[in-house]
Amino acid sequence: MMTDGLQLAEIPREKRISKADFLKKYVRPQKPVVIEQLIEDWPAYEKWNLEYIDQVAGDKVVPLYDDRPISSKYKFNEPHTKMKMSEYIELLKSGPTNYRIFLYHLLKEVPSLQKDFSFPDLGLRFLKQLPTLFFGGENSKVFMHYDIDFANILHFHFHGKKQCILFPPSESQYLYKVPHALISRQDIDFVNPDFEKFPVLKKAKGYITELNHGEALYMPEGYWHQMTYLTAGFSMSLRATPRTVTNFSKAVYNVFFMRHFDNYMRKWKGQKWIDYKNEQAVKKTHQKNKIEQ
Repeated sequence: MMTDGLQLAEIPREKRISKADFLKKYVRPQKPVVIEQLIEDWPAYEKWNLEYIDQVAGDKVVPLYDDRPISSKYKFNEPHTKMKMSEYIELLKSGPTNYRIFLYHLLKEVPSLQKDFSFPDLGLRFLKQLPTLFFGGENSKVFMHYDIDFANILHFHFHGKKQCILFPPSESQYLYKVPHALISRQDIDFVNPDFEKFPVLKKAKGYITELNHGEALYMPEGYWHQMTYLTAGFSMSLRATPRTVTNFSKAVYNVFFMRHFDNYMRKWKGQKWIDYKNEQAVKKTHQKNKIEQ
């Protein structure tokens, strides 16, 4: 589970935790944690697996994404293809695939799924709009990014195993952040990083864990995260509002300005805009850290 050379500590784990301890130990200091036995009373804990999703949602047409680099061909979060959920689950079961489902409101499409979970009483101000689901095939990866809305996130995994690598916002200066975007350079392999090409990564201090079925990962606001599906499976995220005015302001900027500006520039400049941003990610990171170009 360890990566070759990155400074990654194991994410702390709690079997169970009270609201008071969760707020004191993790939310207020903005530290991640895995809660192993948070949802054992949910119907979803016993019911949710790929076979059950196929049974209740197999006829739904779902948006799919793969690991191709971001290009000017697609808008912000535009899917690469679509297929029926039943066909996608067959694809997941047949072996490794890069196709993923990302930020999908399946519970809106299949309202009966909403009866299978509840919002945990942990002191977070959850956005009660419908939660989002994420699916991935064995070995598929979600590139390193942070979320547009700076939410506090509880991320629940189902069916199999998933590796999660996290970095706090304080480490952004070392992660080759792409300007006018929420991602690091997509050609960085955070499992086996190329330190000759990206030497500043050596300075970044983050966290790592493996999520098993039914476990919940708390990701504080603005945390970078990169996910690898070690087996085919899926996850659900519940989101809570940022706790600080600063992060709320950043979220508003991202939603109402940054993504629209980026889409406009992609349309106007095409691939030149993407290439320029990737070059700037390296240039600015090396300048900040006094690395000779």
